Amino acid sequence: MRIWRLLIVLLLAVTVPLQCKADAEAPRYEKVPATQNGIGKAFLGRQIARVMSWHSASWLERPSRASEEQPELVLAALELQPGMVVADVGAGSGYYSSRIAERVGAQGRVYAVDVQRGMIEFLRAEMKKLGVANVKPVLCTATDPRLDAESVDLAVMVDVYHEFEYPFEMLSGIVRAVKPGGRVVFVEYRANDPSVPIKPEHTMDEAQVRREAAVHPLQWEKTVTDLPRQIVVVFRKRE
Repeated sequence: MRIWRLLIVLLLAVTVPLQCKADAEAPRYEKVPATQNGIGKAFLGRQIARVMSWHSASWLERPSRASEEQPELVLAALELQPGMVVADVGAGSGYYSSRIAERVGAQGRVYAVDVQRGMIEFLRAEMKKLGVANVKPVLCTATDPRLDAESVDLAVMVDVYHEFEYPFEMLSGIVRAVKPGGRVVFVEYRANDPSVPIKPEHTMDEAQVRREAAVHPLQWEKTVTDLPRQIVVVFRKRE
């Protein structure tokens, strides 16, 4: 009997660490058939969308955007205050960066983060044209926003999180950059709504946003749903 007990103990000593190692090394992403607007890679059941090229940056500055999306409602949901430090991740042309910069004032700062060098150059030219001095462009990588730890009060991603090639790693870096008690905000085109003229891969619903945020030290705070085409999902970083 003692021999059998010893064998069981030895077997557990070997299999438990192996199981833990297997769990730790389990693939985070799943390979799936690529759609026309997806990259053939899924995270928590969602196919990641193709990145919009910087060559289409002018679409972000289209005159009709204000009436179509009512960005003032998004900005109100951000609850911006003078002196805040904000990361606009996936800033694109800087459409929101300049508007955020105006609200945080000269004592505040906006880090306009983007993965495409061409988009950064477009944004830089836009800020110069507008005379905006408190926006700092940041060229990031697909896995790292390149922001200092606990350096920002608020990180916002407008219509871009769904395009992150490595959403887990990128969001980990964003959360790391937010101060304890600071906020992380997702703005996404509303999924499963025929009135939203956006390809499905470039939309998300609240449940999916919350599912993906749940693997990080984030606490859901509120969801704003009264925008024409988007939802705003606000989280607070746990202290």
